[in-house]
Amino acid sequence: MKTVPYINLLRFFLPVVFLLFADAAIAQLQFIENKGQWKKEVDYKSDITNGAFFLQQQGFTVLLQNEKDMQLLSEKMHGHSAGEKANEKAAPVPSSSSVTIRQHAYRVNFVGASGFVKAVPDKMMPTYNNYFKGSDPSRWQGNCRIYQAVTYRDMYPDIDVRYYTDQGTLKYDIIVHPGGNINNIALKYTGANKLSIKNKELVIGTSVGDVKELYPYTYQVAKDGKQTLDCKYVLDEKTQTIRFKVEDYDPNATIVIDPTLIFCSFTGSNADNWGYTATPGPDGSMYAGGIVFETGFPATTGAFQTSFHGGRADDANGPYDIAIMKLSANGASRLYATYLGGDGNEQPHSMICDAQGNLVVAGRTNSTITGDASKVFPITAPMSGPGGEYDIFVLKFNVNGTGILGSIRMGGSRDDGVNIRPKYANLGVPGQSDGAYDTRRNYGDDARSEVILDAANNVYLASCTQSSDFRTVNTGIQTTFGGGGNIIQQDGIIARFPPNLSSVSFCTYFGGNGNDACFVLSLSPTNGNLYVAGGTTSTNLPGNTSGTLSPGFQGGATDGFVTEITPNGSAIVRTTYIGTNDNNGSTDGADLVYGIQFDKFGFPYIMGTTTNGNWQAQNATFSNPGGKQFIGKLRQDLSGYVYTTMFGTNSTSPNISPVAFLVDRCQNVYVSGWGGTLETTKQYPNAGTSGMDFLITRGAIQTITDGSDFFFFVLEKDARSQLFGSYFGQIGGFTDHVDGGTSRFDDNGIIYQAICANCGNASTPGVVFPTTPGVWGRRNNSSACNEAVVKIEMNFGGVGANIRTIINNIPNAISGCNPLRVEAFDSLSKAQSFFWNWGDGSKIDTLHGGSDTSHLYNLPPGVDERYYNIMLIAEDSNTCNVRDTAYKRIKVSTNFATLSFRSRKQAPCTNLSYEFTNLSRAYIGSFDQKGFVWDFGDGTTDTGSISYN
Repeated sequence: MKTVPYINLLRFFLPVVFLLFADAAIAQLQFIENKGQWKKEVDYKSDITNGAFFLQQQGFTVLLQNEKDMQLLSEKMHGHSAGEKANEKAAPVPSSSSVTIRQHAYRVNFVGASGFVKAVPDKMMPTYNNYFKGSDPSRWQGNCRIYQAVTYRDMYPDIDVRYYTDQGTLKYDIIVHPGGNINNIALKYTGANKLSIKNKELVIGTSVGDVKELYPYTYQVAKDGKQTLDCKYVLDEKTQTIRFKVEDYDPNATIVIDPTLIFCSFTGSNADNWGYTATPGPDGSMYAGGIVFETGFPATTGAFQTSFHGGRADDANGPYDIAIMKLSANGASRLYATYLGGDGNEQPHSMICDAQGNLVVAGRTNSTITGDASKVFPITAPMSGPGGEYDIFVLKFNVNGTGILGSIRMGGSRDDGVNIRPKYANLGVPGQSDGAYDTRRNYGDDARSEVILDAANNVYLASCTQSSDFRTVNTGIQTTFGGGGNIIQQDGIIARFPPNLSSVSFCTYFGGNGNDACFVLSLSPTNGNLYVAGGTTSTNLPGNTSGTLSPGFQGGATDGFVTEITPNGSAIVRTTYIGTNDNNGSTDGADLVYGIQFDKFGFPYIMGTTTNGNWQAQNATFSNPGGKQFIGKLRQDLSGYVYTTMFGTNSTSPNISPVAFLVDRCQNVYVSGWGGTLETTKQYPNAGTSGMDFLITRGAIQTITDGSDFFFFVLEKDARSQLFGSYFGQIGGFTDHVDGGTSRFDDNGIIYQAICANCGNASTPGVVFPTTPGVWGRRNNSSACNEAVVKIEMNFGGVGANIRTIINNIPNAISGCNPLRVEAFDSLSKAQSFFWNWGDGSKIDTLHGGSDTSHLYNLPPGVDERYYNIMLIAEDSNTCNVRDTAYKRIKVSTNFATLSFRSRKQAPCTNLSYEFTNLSRAYIGSFDQKGFVWDFGDGTTDTGSISYN
């Protein structure tokens, strides 16, 4: 008999997103137990955005509601249309009008399921629900527990079904244990209008819209790496039953399933809103950064800037401000949204979050430097340098977006933070008014720079300057401007700042006798040095190049480079050029590095593009000869490649402009980028995404392209094979793109991608941008562009660990009073086994299948305070990295510091007295002047008047 230790046969994705428990930012779906408040055949229920999901003993039921009916009901309740501009007052819907909510339910049964099915819930939430509705006391139930996952064991002999949530989406896995038979699995759909298989996906037709189950992309983990398998839906139309056909699998290997589209949302701005940059929050939330051209961006009440500040008409597009939005992990909720700007124009180039959720933004501004507070760009530190045209800024928002924790501006008398020229400015080159020139090779390259953090939250920046009087600080690298070309003179700059952005720790030029641009940077996990990469036309870059991969300029128009410097900016360790010396005789051949990352062993990886170059693969099983997107793993001393390869079509120019890069914990490599007609119409060499179908893998989010889309690519460790390839974007209409800046993957291989989308196509028939149901912004509310964000998990990152704690029902708490009970769980939940070491000498807790646990700390007699280090080891022997470890520090005390805006003093742990003062004036005029409500988190509340004591 064939045996399979673990088969994850199906990930089921309902096209709805859910609102979640007390910590809204965590955004996890809830399974609520039935204690008699619902019909007895229901075991657990989930409330979803447009209906409900019911778990039953041998299957489940889905209830869906018509989206337009729900929107009409919302308008009736709130008296306005969601599509109206913020500055237009809407007439309320007459209260006498009625709204009919159309619904559709269908049932899924596991045909032939055993009679011994047992429901086992796990990942219990710290809260519960009470149901005291109606006049029937038998339906009144309290203390109904809430879970994040439920496993139905022995649905078939040796086959389990596990329902769970992942980043706000509902999924289920079918787990075949040794002795289980895949052919026993059959799902019968009752109540659906029609079942069909389109583009390898299962489509369930209902009267209120279609539901999709994504194609079951499958690979098995064997001794020689991951191998893609062929897994298909098999539909019996007569009985409306689905089975699965898995070809040529190894019964002794683990089979794993599919990348998942978590969400895609617009910002919903009523004003023209262009997409630049995106980054993850520590809890899976997503930050989107772009620019907005007028009032109409949906800023939240109490945000740092709630109104459009205007700017300068530098080009025909008009003045603009930065627009920042934070979305929940499932995209369903806008957590905050704010403008950012002065009386000039601002744009964000790069964003990153610290572990507390504070957002660091880097970009450029040409607003007034001093004077009227309503006109200047907000800074908290002294201006670094004289300032002039565009200057560079770095700013940190607090976690709620209500204020800034620090902000600094730096610049000389010319353009800073501008690579060559602003994208809509005349290039000023004879015979060329726009397009590629030196280190600017793509539309949006004018806005390339990156900001990162170290373990102590120091901030590092890579950018560029055209100012000979740019202020350098505390550096032994380069204190004078290197000069540049005949028409434009530009150097790169590298800088570091303390966490509060109160000053410049160090700043240096980086450039030679040509034009230079620093695009990206990364810190080595082994020696702590800073590696910076970008593009150059210089033949004499700073640093020792002897013995490196390419000691000299390789020819053509532009080369890439990598330089290694000490983290305090005192010296360069070494520098290497990156490029080909065969540009097919072309003087405009260009090689540039757009990404640099490290694996856990300290090997640097680079990613970039070549134009007219003939990149050669080395030590790589996978390669696309002639491909113009390159990836390389370098030796740690930059002396050569461990491997290098390329992907894409055999064209003279790149297919994409890369905007995100990652090396995951399993040493797989991820790339995100876009290409198409916007590049070529602006005189940038680009082949677009047409012709890349041979790189589209099973389980792709999108398998077709109009030639102007995003493309996501994953390369297996050591360039063994391609793991994933997918298009993403609308078909038809204006090209999908970004206008500059970086997006990011998180450590788990989830892309957080910003997009400038649907420009001018909001009402164009047949042109639909693929947002997902239930998200904050389903529609482009402007007549021009909307920033869109997409979050896709690609599921190749192996096992990971991330400790989340709950103390006294407070999520993420890290301290409390003795004796202290700490509830803890692994928020990633990617492992099969979890080992908890509490750091107090107690035994290690070993859990299987779920990570939720708790521990009681008791201080030894006579000890008033102690810190304990929790260690979690998450383990799954079937993944590439087997195990991952996470830590969290907990403080237990018999005394606890009171909170006061005026003082900090000690008080006993019992009968604590706290003083709170509302320092915000942003809410004046809200709540009909009724004042404020304080929720202290312990079940008590208080009200306050609008006064400031």
